[in-house]
Amino acid sequence: MTWISIFTGKSGYAASSTAEDVTKGIDGTGLTAIVTGATSGIGLETARVLALRGVHVVIAVRNVESGNKVKFSIVEKIPNAKIDVMELDISSLESVRKFVSQYCAKGLPLNILILNAGIMTPPFSLSKDNIELQFATNYVGNFVLTNSLLDTMKKTASESGKEGRIVMLSSEVHKVTYNGGIWFDKINDEKSYSALKAYGQSKLAPILYINELTRRLQVILTNHLTWFLSHNKDFWPFCLTFYFRAILQEEGVNITANSLHPGVINTNLARHGGFFAMFVNAAKSFLKNIPQGAATTCYVALHPQLKGISGQYFADSNLSKASGYAQDPELAKKLWDFTVKLTQSK
Repeated sequence: MTWISIFTGKSGYAASSTAEDVTKGIDGTGLTAIVTGATSGIGLETARVLALRGVHVVIAVRNVESGNKVKFSIVEKIPNAKIDVMELDISSLESVRKFVSQYCAKGLPLNILILNAGIMTPPFSLSKDNIELQFATNYVGNFVLTNSLLDTMKKTASESGKEGRIVMLSSEVHKVTYNGGIWFDKINDEKSYSALKAYGQSKLAPILYINELTRRLQVILTNHLTWFLSHNKDFWPFCLTFYFRAILQEEGVNITANSLHPGVINTNLARHGGFFAMFVNAAKSFLKNIPQGAATTCYVALHPQLKGISGQYFADSNLSKASGYAQDPELAKKLWDFTVKLTQSK
């Protein structure tokens, strides 16, 4: 677990840095971001700080009334803030698809997608799509949402010339999972259910997804490189830079995707109880506060240090090391294929 530290990493920031600290001096004017689960905690703080830096923020939330209250509270303190509220229940594939349809109908661009919404260690239950609730909420809904918005992000990156960024919240608890990492054949097995391990599994899956998504985006460039070298053997040293700049624009693959651990924070995420909730309550004086908890998200979403960096895992606004399972490319590909089949049937 990440504890509060005043010692800075290579980025120049530390666990004690706040979201405002890591975005100081950054102008986000002209960027549009979606932030899921932004009615409380670090999601709300993420939306506020992005709006403070000039980003047009779309708050995607289950409760629109609560979302509007957040909007008004931000605008009250930041009069120039540009914020919209849209309904999204990330645990429901019907809701995810409806959100994507409505977002695309608005004709809005999309530079930044922040997948913040989540649930932690509830008693065993199934989502509306009959998928174990933590896996559905923390991973499956995000998989469908991101893949469904990729064309919009590619178009925005192509037209704006600005790098698109996908930011997926995970957790250090991704290291506490079932044997093998993902229990593909027991996702909905109530008898085998461990609230904590199922949570770990649902936080391992997003890292694997981000890594596989990065690989797939890079395959486009690799294929173009192979073609270019085979047709331009004499001139490639002079033309390569300009060629790939054109490809990034034309194909819209100027998109990065990264995952992160926000830190151990005293929020309502642990409201379902259990050992972790007891730990949070006992250690709350030593945990990150909400502005510190939102720092890594805002760093990965906005900071110029991250330009071109993709498929990485961050903590305390610095590069960090994910588990062995999280770095397994075969497991990542297997999970992608599994999720495609799982969601196509819903």
